[in-house]
Amino acid sequence: MLVFILRRLAQAVIVMLTVAFLAFMLFQYVGDPVTNLLGQDATQEQREQLRRDLGLDQPFPVQFAKFVGNAVQGEFGLSLRQGRKVSALIAERFPATLELAVCAALVALAVGIPLGVYAALRRGSFGSQVAMTVSLLGVSLPTFLIGILLILFFSVMLKWLPSFGRGDVVTIGTWTTGLLTFDGWRHLVLPAITLSVFQLALILRLVRAEMLEVLRTDYIKFARARGLQDRAVYFGHALKNTLVPVITITGLQLGGLIAFAIVTETVFQWPGMGLLFIQAVQFADIPVMAAYLCLIALIFVVINLTVDLLYFAVDPRLRVEKTGAGH
Repeated sequence: MLVFILRRLAQAVIVMLTVAFLAFMLFQYVGDPVTNLLGQDATQEQREQLRRDLGLDQPFPVQFAKFVGNAVQGEFGLSLRQGRKVSALIAERFPATLELAVCAALVALAVGIPLGVYAALRRGSFGSQVAMTVSLLGVSLPTFLIGILLILFFSVMLKWLPSFGRGDVVTIGTWTTGLLTFDGWRHLVLPAITLSVFQLALILRLVRAEMLEVLRTDYIKFARARGLQDRAVYFGHALKNTLVPVITITGLQLGGLIAFAIVTETVFQWPGMGLLFIQAVQFADIPVMAAYLCLIALIFVVINLTVDLLYFAVDPRLRVEKTGAGH
């Protein structure tokens, strides 16, 4: 187990160093931070002085080492667009994105798993066919179109829910949340549903396929032969083994929800990291872009490591294989 964890940690470090190198390349080859900070009218002396202050006159390895050292401390310099520390901007926007992504993931799991089980156990029924048709639409339709349709129906036509913003939030220390206010929940509903549709459809289809595969295995036949009731067979044996690959997909999708909430946040003007990243791209705000890239990579690495450990704990075959390999 310890060797397994150390190997995964070594791989995570290599991935983060690679991403840090790519982010550092943004500073080198995308725009000129000196021009962005001083403008076109600055003198040559001013440019050289700022270049020395930023350390841009130092050799490439030294600059990269300093960049990695600052990134480990969560420092990426100042935003070229807002003139504020990037770490402060990320800290302000991260709670909104995490709140949206976690709620979307919970919706996808709470709806996708039961529907997937139902579609597998009632294969060929009208309800199963409807569920599979809806899941196909969820996979096919682009996220921005789903968001626009929800805004048109629930905000413009019915006027039930707001179409933009985060609503009233409560500050707890340095963390802000809208989950403690009714207005915050009203603003969260449409973005969370929009972001969850693709993941919900994916989980539904995955659970159905895995459930059908598990129901064909020998140990399910033996369980039936022992006289176990259908409920015990389906939910005590089949569903437990069906959820093993779902853990992996769910973990990766949570990282994807955080990383790719850009479209949803743009459609609903949700004040999260995705909207911040879009604004940074439009202004060529390199420090913010680099920080976003490193943070998203860190989230994926942490989630992958957690999923690997959960997979190792849930599936006894992996423990047997590792033990056998060690001996």
